[in-house]
Amino acid sequence: MLRTIIINMATATDRMGFMAAQMAHFNLSWERLEAVTPATLTPPADDPVWRRWQRPLRQTEMALCASHMRVWEQVLKHDAPCLILEDDAVLAADLPDFLARVTGLPNIDHLSLETRGRRKFVSIHMHPAAPVRRLWQDRTGAAAYIAWPRGARQMLARAHAAGGGPADAVISGTWGMKSFQADPALSVQLDMCDRYGIPQAIPVRSLVDVEDKPTDWSGYSAAARRGFRRRRVWAQISMGVRQAVRMPKGRRMHIRPAFDWPGLSVTADTGAPGSKRD
Repeated sequence: MLRTIIINMATATDRMGFMAAQMAHFNLSWERLEAVTPATLTPPADDPVWRRWQRPLRQTEMALCASHMRVWEQVLKHDAPCLILEDDAVLAADLPDFLARVTGLPNIDHLSLETRGRRKFVSIHMHPAAPVRRLWQDRTGAAAYIAWPRGARQMLARAHAAGGGPADAVISGTWGMKSFQADPALSVQLDMCDRYGIPQAIPVRSLVDVEDKPTDWSGYSAAARRGFRRRRVWAQISMGVRQAVRMPKGRRMHIRPAFDWPGLSVTADTGAPGSKRD
């Protein structure tokens, strides 16, 4: 059975209760991974390693990236594909059947289950054996995906080379991976439920967005500011070239969510009856 790893902060008990209820409903084997926070971030936020991205990073973005890096290390440790979930991922009713169909597919490194209101650059044709499309360029979304060991290794290398970054940008910027997208999508984040008419179990705000994006770069040297802008411009050029090369076989499209959602209610007990924890 596919192992599920849930990223969760110790203080977010309502989110963990909801995730445990979903795991019990879908009869999934799962484990909880303690999320990195700005207070537990290693190296700390003022370390130069975090200044190699395309803009100054929020400490919450650093922490989330570090959390995903820990998960990728776990995938390598297990040496098997793992379903990786942030603790605000809402899962569609068809998830178990989907997992059974895709887990054994060859030549996949990463498979996104999520949609988040932005178009993705995907293949025109569906995979012949499963409801997935080749994913050449994503924009947002790191809340629900399957990572195979080869993909986890590549994402770790990308994160180290880039000096971290927003987790979804690190994933979508790992262009050496063979990435795919579930179509229809089988996950949305809690804050997107209203948009798609999906039952929202608990009110939630993004834990990354509790900290505003830095707008005052005066604390950085002129050389550092030029470095941010140079990396940003180069990333945009590279993305455009990648899409142009793939254009004959792909298109930008909005991945719609699945039709059926269980609509589970939250429980405060993170070890909810029926959940299968390792």
